[in-house]
This record gives sequence, C-alpha cells and structure tokens, in this order.
Amino acid sequence: MSHDPNDEAEARRHREKMAKRKQVQDAEVAGKTIQSKGLLIVHTGPGKGKSTAAFGLVLRALGHGWKVGVVQFGKGAWETGERKALERFSDQISWHTLGEGFTWETQDRARDVAAAARAWDKARELMADPEIRLLVLDELNITLRYEHLPLEDVVAALSARRPDLHIVVTGRNAKPELIAAADLVTEMQATKHHFAAGVKAQQGIEF
Repeated sequence: MSHDPNDEAEARRHREKMAKRKQVQDAEVAGKTIQSKGLLIVHTGPGKGKSTAAFGLVLRALGHGWKVGVVQFGKGAWETGERKALERFSDQISWHTLGEGFTWETQDRARDVAAAARAWDKARELMADPEIRLLVLDELNITLRYEHLPLEDVVAALSARRPDLHIVVTGRNAKPELIAAADLVTEMQATKHHFAAGVKAQQGIEF
C-alpha cells in the first residue's frame, strides 16, 4: 500500500504545530508559582447555568473527598434535583436553603432582609469551619443587588476568607465591588433561551 505524501506532510505539519503549542503551554504553566490558593469565584450574567456550574464544582470537590457547604439565599423551598442528589453525600456536605423565595415572590422587604441575615449568619459559620474546603453562596448576588445585606461587610468577609477556602458566589448582576475582589469571574451570556419560545421550567433541567 503506497503512502500519500500529502498525508505525511499534513501529519508532519500537525506535529510541528502541536509541539509549538505544547512549548507555549509548558512555559505558561512553569510561570505560575502559587501552588494553591483559596479562590473567590463569581458566576454572574443573564445566561442560564450559574448555579449549575457551581454545583459541578461541588461534585468535583466531593469526588476528592472534600467537605462542602451550600447556602441558598433565594430559592426558598424549591425541591431541586441537585439538592436531592448531593444530600446523598450527607457525610461530606452541609446544605442550607434559608431564603424564602426571590424578593419579587415574597414582596415583603422586611421578611427578605431577615431571611438574608439568617443565610449570611450560616455562611459565616461555614466559613469559620476549618473542615469546609468549598462553600457555595447560591444567589447571593441577588441578595446584594436588592441591598438585603450590607455590601461592604459581605465583600470584606469574603476577602478575609481562610487561605484554603474556596467560595463560589452565584446570581445575576454581581456588584462591581465583588467582581473587583474576586479571583475568577465568569459571565454567562444569554445567546438563546427556550423560555422565549414558551417552554416552561422542567424537572431535571431547571430544577
């Protein structure tokens, strides 16, 4: 069977291209000197997937045997699939849903502020627990947007986290002060959404 010289030339070009790419990647990795650091991660933006991405990190952390905390600020008593699944790791996860629903659902500012304070107290408690390696503060951005908690105090506490604690904050409209304090910020964009076509929230997809 004869060899096509064009195929061999293409394979050679690919190897050379990937070798150069590897050299660049290796140099970039070698330039990183910090072995580990507790990160403040923010998932924000109008697109779908902010909490979903956070719970993906939770799953990864559980797989490594970490202890994880979750405080939900806005979702009230929703029976979500992720909570049902992750609570099977009861020896590794501390889950607290302390919101009473989003502020446009309760329509009671005093009640919302009280719920936010309870959730933040629990968050501070988990931040102080040396066994917790990852803490998700789900929909905290919504709480801060509506000024149910003092922004300056929250950002200061998150910035003063333990060196080995990773914190993920989710929700639309992250405050600029929180973005400035964060190590990693991902903005989810809404390129296309099935809600616009009249599809309701579905079990296993939205909750």
